[in-house]
This record gives sequence, C-alpha cells and structure tokens, in this order.
Amino acid sequence: MQSKKVTSEKVRVKQVIVLALLFMMIGTLLELYLLDHYEDTWQLIPILCIGAALVNLFILFFRRSQVVITLFKLVLVLTSFSGIYGVVLHLQANYEFEQDMKPTANFWELFSESLSGALPTLAPMSLLVLAFIGYSYLILIKQHNEKI
Repeated sequence: MQSKKVTSEKVRVKQVIVLALLFMMIGTLLELYLLDHYEDTWQLIPILCIGAALVNLFILFFRRSQVVITLFKLVLVLTSFSGIYGVVLHLQANYEFEQDMKPTANFWELFSESLSGALPTLAPMSLLVLAFIGYSYLILIKQHNEKI
C-alpha cells in the first residue's frame, strides 16, 4: 500500500514539473514575441532555444530514447548558456546607454545604473531556471525508468 502511495506522489511531482516547464516555455515565448524580441539576430537566440526545447519535450513524451534524452540535455545546456549570454548583452547595452547619458560618471555608478536600466538585465536568467526545471524532469524520468 505504501509503495502505491509513493509511486502516485512521484507521478504527481513529475506532472507538476512538466506543467511548470510547459508554462514557463510557452509564457516566455509569448512574452518575447509580445516584446518584439526578434528584431535582431541575437534576439532570436532565446526564441530558438526555447522552441527547440519545446519540440524536444514533445518528442520526449512520445519517444523516450537515450538519443532524445541526450538531445534534450544539450538543448537545456544551450538554453542556460543563452540566458547567461543574454544577461551580458542586456547589461552591456544598458551600460553603453548610461555612459552616453552620463559621460562623467565612474564605472560603479554606470554599472549600478545599468542593472536597473531600460533592458531588464536579469530577465534572461529565467532561461537558466527553465533549464533547471527541464533537467529536474529528466532526473524524474531516469528514476522512473530505473524502478521498472
């Protein structure tokens, strides 16, 4: 009896993680689209990474092979790196804007103003969170496969 309860709880946890991952992917894609985050080639990186992860997740639902799991891991790594790179790009653009606005300001003033600039500096880190949620799902899949 206890084994069935633990199994059903693991299934629920897996369902919650998948729903969180789907909502985060779809929500982030929608937000990027509504913000016109496709005007530049660099702006397409998060859209392509999330799109690839979403397609790969759907393939993972229907065909759970080692190749698909490895590909999903690769896409999640690329997504997390794109999030980190997005922070760098946002910070750089904000810094350059602040430098134009306040040419006599020192580095720390410009840096602190850049963190809260026009572009949301830490927003791309949501891609890192998305990758962590995706990897959590892979861990649960692996645990489920080991029990069978």
